[in-house]
Amino acid sequence: MDLEAPSSTAQALHRQDGQDMAQFEFIEWRENGPTATVWFDRPPANAVNQAMYVEIKEFFDNVDVHLPEARVLVLAGRGRHFCGGNDLEEFQTLDPENSTGRMREVREAFFSIYDSTKPVIAAVQGAAVGTGLAIAASCDLVVAAESARFALPEVNVGVMGGAKHLSRMVPQGMVRLMHLSGDMVPAAKLLPYGGIVDVVPDEKLYETSQSLAESLARHSPAALRFAKKSLNTIEYMDLKGGYEFEQSLTGELSGFEDSKEALNAFLERRAPVYTGR
Repeated sequence: MDLEAPSSTAQALHRQDGQDMAQFEFIEWRENGPTATVWFDRPPANAVNQAMYVEIKEFFDNVDVHLPEARVLVLAGRGRHFCGGNDLEEFQTLDPENSTGRMREVREAFFSIYDSTKPVIAAVQGAAVGTGLAIAASCDLVVAAESARFALPEVNVGVMGGAKHLSRMVPQGMVRLMHLSGDMVPAAKLLPYGGIVDVVPDEKLYETSQSLAESLARHSPAALRFAKKSLNTIEYMDLKGGYEFEQSLTGELSGFEDSKEALNAFLERRAPVYTGR
């Protein structure tokens, strides 16, 4: 199944300046006002090679350029699968001498999604294994189709990685079970742990993910940027230090027009009009 809008609402793929999308071989996107959908497109299973890792970093490091109007993104995979992991053929040439540079490109791709200035919702169908799981876990929220399967198969192919990302979705006991076994786990089994927002029929994945994106995008783009920065910063901080950092952002955000507009609109019982300033 390809995560795609119903034909009645489908829009042309977004090209900001005629060259914007042409520079990417494995990534496509469509901006639709305050939301956007970004697709991995490397058939047959969107397995990621080194060139694609570089593209992911370039795209998400510059997401405000590529998607200037969108406030919230949905990240999906073309075809039947979200992401089938790392391109295994490239592991065949991996050795201690070249691994440092390659592994840097891998983690920089993951971190660029995690550090994106805009919230990212992973819409997962089919396989999300290894790299695919790490990418999903790098997103802010995960919506899964009933067909979604998650795994850390690294032990099966003689590499390491992904367990720390998985710990954002499930508790340590399940992290260890999945990392040590390498087995596929259906999304429905992971849902109770809270790392997945919902598991829906495959044909409802686009609708559900888009609806969630729209519900977030009703907020000020400035407030969303601050919220994303806050959540990433405090995730592993202690209570006192984390709350102090949140308070510092309140003071900074109070200097934005959107902050006062949000308050005034609430008091005046009207819909806010945000500018991002």
